[in-house]
Amino acid sequence: MTDLLADACARRVWLFDLDGTLVDSCPAHEAAFRQAIAEVAPGLLGSFRYADHTGASTREVALRLLGDTEEAARLARLKQRLYRENLDTVAVFPGARRLLARLTAAGRATYVVTGGSRASVERTLAARSLDAYFIDVLTGDDLPASKPDPACYAYACEHWGLDPGAVVVLEDSAHGVASAVGAGLATLHVHVAEPAPGAVAARDLEEIAARLERDAERDSDTDLEVSGAG
Repeated sequence: MTDLLADACARRVWLFDLDGTLVDSCPAHEAAFRQAIAEVAPGLLGSFRYADHTGASTREVALRLLGDTEEAARLARLKQRLYRENLDTVAVFPGARRLLARLTAAGRATYVVTGGSRASVERTLAARSLDAYFIDVLTGDDLPASKPDPACYAYACEHWGLDPGAVVVLEDSAHGVASAVGAGLATLHVHVAEPAPGAVAARDLEEIAARLERDAERDSDTDLEVSGAG
């Protein structure tokens, strides 16, 4: 497992999911969904399980619940508005800024691939001062399908011209992991003890950041030894 984590951390390109991976936004998303469902389709509230839909866009969830109807469109709009009104409840996970700063200092390329709407994603990144860390962002408004479809990450690699062998993905949900693994990408399943199939578990973002810092110190020591030998 350690060797697998080391291999993942050596990749030059890092693709991050956002909700549940970098920011603890899932409670806010679930609350917004429940409030919107209670208003638009109260009969569905009792059977709604947010965990069944993690990784999917708001529009996709609304379509699953109500079909291609005006009610589904209304549900999606209301849910998005309610979520954006409660961005102040969304916290950055411990270690997120430390990890992103380490990657930036090391010259790694960092991107976001998320099922969230562009308006919500951009507001979340800006509100938590994370936007400057990323080269670009793909959202549910841009992607050809929702996670767990591998087309999400396959499209990201094609869109940005990335070599899949140089990429590592960070995901928190089984749906997100399935999308990344299905696209043939090395994947870290964060905030879990047991990873979904095909992924490597990482307890939290602090663990990954600490690993990168140790690797950087080791490389620096090696460079000094080589210099001294000359």
